[in-house]
Amino acid sequence: MLQVAQVEENFDLFVERLQKRGLTNAAEQLQELISLDGDRKKTQQQLDDIKAKSNQLAKEIGQLFKTGKKDEAEAAKAQTAELKEQSKTLGEALTSLQNQLLDRLYQIPNIPHESVPAGKSEDDNEVVKTVDDNTPKLADGAKPHWDLISEYDIIDFELGNKVTGAGFPIYKRQGARLVRAMINYFLDEAQKAGYMEVQPPIVINEDSGYGTGQLPDKEGQMYGITDSNLYLIPTAEVPITNIYRDVIVKEDELPIKNAGYTPCFRREAGSWGAHVRGLNRLHQFDKVEIVQIVHPEKSYDVLQEMVAHVEKLVKNLELPYRILRLCGGDLGFTSALTFDFEVYSAAQEKWLEVSSVSNFETFQANRLKLRYKDANNKKALAHTLNGSALAVPRILAALLENNQTADGIRVPKVLQPYTGFDLITRP
Repeated sequence: MLQVAQVEENFDLFVERLQKRGLTNAAEQLQELISLDGDRKKTQQQLDDIKAKSNQLAKEIGQLFKTGKKDEAEAAKAQTAELKEQSKTLGEALTSLQNQLLDRLYQIPNIPHESVPAGKSEDDNEVVKTVDDNTPKLADGAKPHWDLISEYDIIDFELGNKVTGAGFPIYKRQGARLVRAMINYFLDEAQKAGYMEVQPPIVINEDSGYGTGQLPDKEGQMYGITDSNLYLIPTAEVPITNIYRDVIVKEDELPIKNAGYTPCFRREAGSWGAHVRGLNRLHQFDKVEIVQIVHPEKSYDVLQEMVAHVEKLVKNLELPYRILRLCGGDLGFTSALTFDFEVYSAAQEKWLEVSSVSNFETFQANRLKLRYKDANNKKALAHTLNGSALAVPRILAALLENNQTADGIRVPKVLQPYTGFDLITRP
């Protein structure tokens, strides 16, 4: 979340940047923040003054009794009781103002980076790079992946629907082995890049949801666990980043680099139609996530490093891809700058999003109270970043469609040591 002090210092700039997101009332929202914070400070000062006066009277009362000035002591006690009531009233008012301020802060998204283009939707995203050398020329009669998975008997949507419901496929035979191969490959590449592998819980509490910004913004997209304040994770970013909630790290410990594989769960699976058919959008999917906690001065260099890491993975899978810089209207609530990766699915003749790599600057760290301490013992908020490296389903969809041949579906060379086979064959 934003810091009120920064809002005051950069009011006009923040208004301009938030308007890129389509917040037409950004000035009013930010001014309300400043006003509430002013009331909070005023109330806090009044409360501090009363407490100081009460403490001073407490010392005087004891002295008055010692010197035999009983009447003056009793008068001072009565004044102390009155101050206690005032303190209680001000304390309640302060709590109310703090809650109102926090509520307003939770409703305002991150400030977009200066490079974020203006725009209202994904149609306005900026294509910064396209690599289509591996775009296949499919033979007549080439099939989309939802037909291929049935023909090769590698994924069963009907069985998943029976066991759980729509959007929960069951992978089997060579399909299951290919998914496992992809996960292991992504994790091995993350380890080579210096990330420490962690296996986090796939269930989080409310504090973790608020810490990384899923709550209250995306509550309707997460699966809640009945009779508890727990949620199934929408991404490994949440539990991995929350490892460092309420933590102060030393400057020389930065950057902190973690990677982890988890299943991910999302309730909102989009509208009906071919664009969300098959593996294009699921309620449960597998993903390897990379997360970094870095010094603020280095976070945009690290963002490019993470983009390069994801690009290497996609390139090694021999897929045509493009990289997009998200516009203000398509930017995630917590992000300051996001690059999306899309791969081209030849049978569907469309681009499929497979990764988002984002810099959140201090937005998550402020919620998490994640700070670093420099050589002079001065504390400051760290910057957090994360990226999908990679999400499995749409990568799998593109691999199946782009590599279909008359003899079977070719497995990219980089995955063959993990699968143990180079061709997916019909049963």
